[in-house]
Amino acid sequence: MRFPAGLVDSGLVLVALAGLLGGGAAWLAGRAELAPLAWTAGTLPVLLALLWQIAVTLRRGEVGLDVVAALAMGSALLLGETLAGNVVALMHAGGQLLEQVAERRARRDLTALLGRVARTAMRHGPAGLTEVDIDMLLPGDRILVRQGEVLPVDGRVQHGSATIDTSALTGEPLPRQMDGGSEVLSGTVSMGPPFDLLVLRPASASAYAGVVRLVEAAHRARAPAARLADRWAMGFSALTVALALVAWRWSGDPVRALAVLVVATPGPLILAVPVAIISGISRAARLGVLVKGGEALEALGRARIAILDKTGTLTLGRAELAATEAAPGFDPDEILRLAASLDQASTHVLAATLLEAARARGLTLSEPEAVIEEIGAGLAGRVGGHDVVLGGDRFVRARITGMPPRPDDGDALIQVGIDGRHAGLLRLQDPLHPDAAGLLARLRKVGFTRILLVTGDRADVARAVAAGLPLDEVRAELSPADKVALVLEERRAGPVLMVGDGVNDAPALAAADVGVAMGARGGAASAESADIVVLVDRLDRLADAVEVAHGTARIALQSVVAGLGLSVAGMLVAALGYLPPVAGALFQEAIDVAVILNALRALRL
Repeated sequence: MRFPAGLVDSGLVLVALAGLLGGGAAWLAGRAELAPLAWTAGTLPVLLALLWQIAVTLRRGEVGLDVVAALAMGSALLLGETLAGNVVALMHAGGQLLEQVAERRARRDLTALLGRVARTAMRHGPAGLTEVDIDMLLPGDRILVRQGEVLPVDGRVQHGSATIDTSALTGEPLPRQMDGGSEVLSGTVSMGPPFDLLVLRPASASAYAGVVRLVEAAHRARAPAARLADRWAMGFSALTVALALVAWRWSGDPVRALAVLVVATPGPLILAVPVAIISGISRAARLGVLVKGGEALEALGRARIAILDKTGTLTLGRAELAATEAAPGFDPDEILRLAASLDQASTHVLAATLLEAARARGLTLSEPEAVIEEIGAGLAGRVGGHDVVLGGDRFVRARITGMPPRPDDGDALIQVGIDGRHAGLLRLQDPLHPDAAGLLARLRKVGFTRILLVTGDRADVARAVAAGLPLDEVRAELSPADKVALVLEERRAGPVLMVGDGVNDAPALAAADVGVAMGARGGAASAESADIVVLVDRLDRLADAVEVAHGTARIALQSVVAGLGLSVAGMLVAALGYLPPVAGALFQEAIDVAVILNALRALRL
């Protein structure tokens, strides 16, 4: 039977405390000969548990500062300094328990996500409302969402409006008003009157299911006690043992060596680094960013080269009607009305864009007739007594007269012909994200020396998007393999951050030192390949995550340097004979508490 780590640590603290108090009571009662037995009994269980832990880590090929703690307790018992050994045992067990408490506090914002998963939903059916398991919901089902309920699946608001608290996914403090037809994500909460939700995706493919999977992956990741501690532990352990031997040889008193070992136990490296990193991961989660482990956060803090995908990262990732340009004799609104009316019969992805634009202008659409569509090229038909054709240059030019050359300005264009004449064009754009310039400025501020924009789109489109942005280079018309090659090329100059959102970005995200996916959509390949996932397509949250990573690394280093500096100073004082073992143990515990409290500052970054 395996007991939880927190329960074991609590038990060891109680054993060590009982031994310390028992020995003290015996000494006060005039039974001084019993005190060493009680202090030994309070030390041995902690020492045995520590030796087992050391054996486990040695089998993994790892050596840590726990060896110093074991040497201190073992030496104390051998030298008859049982009180010092019991104090060290209590401080070590207490430090381990304190670390567990600090980690639990830091993980609170991650684990809170898991408790919000809805299990059932009220589905409309022929027999009325029926409560069903969320795994039974299918796209097209209609469910009732009541006030205070967590949305179980991704869906679209039906009729009227809904008041939604999105803080669990986006960090937005205020609820949002979502009109009918708006898409809402699972894991958010209804704060207003009940409303009907049209299911868009099964529960297993919903946004919140993806979030939960990523949280669970973060919990399963290697404990980030992390590489900073691993790099310094051996050196500090060697310094401790060497100084203890020198003190013993110089003074001829083995208690001096014991005092040195006690002051170095258990060491800020064991406690400060993991607490700081877990605190940073927790803070990022509160900001709507999921980090899959401590190594990912460390890598984000080290990155100095950023490669940003265009579509869905620096741009919003959706087409919008930017302008309607009419030829002489034609009205722009009428061009849009006829084009949108014809597009009612199309399944093309841009048809929805034109329909949305026409409805936003309050245009009345007509019924299309005799529609012929050439997939990917255009469509033609009759609308309100007019022959209408729209689509790409070649498709439209073959069916009308007088069509001018295509403008070469980087925008996506839909040509429109009416009654055999060129009527004008519809100019579409993927708008630049409003936070794009701010993101790039913040990346420069925290130390990124090179920022690249990459895209599989045309070069003219990429140049239009990049105009005016502080970018070092723009690379266009790249395949997924080209993006991977670019990442590997840039890695020669330093650690690379890759940011993307599409399936085609997944290989590059995996190849980078740290990959960031914009938006979690179920099992999307980009989210699975990335080390970090921004849960909504908000660029300011990416900048926040970078700043949290830098702040966490700074706090962890501060804790380690300050803690080790104080420990080394205490070890020197102990080596000179001015700090006995018991006082040294208390001094080290004060250091440990200080570095843990400092590491927890990462929660407020």
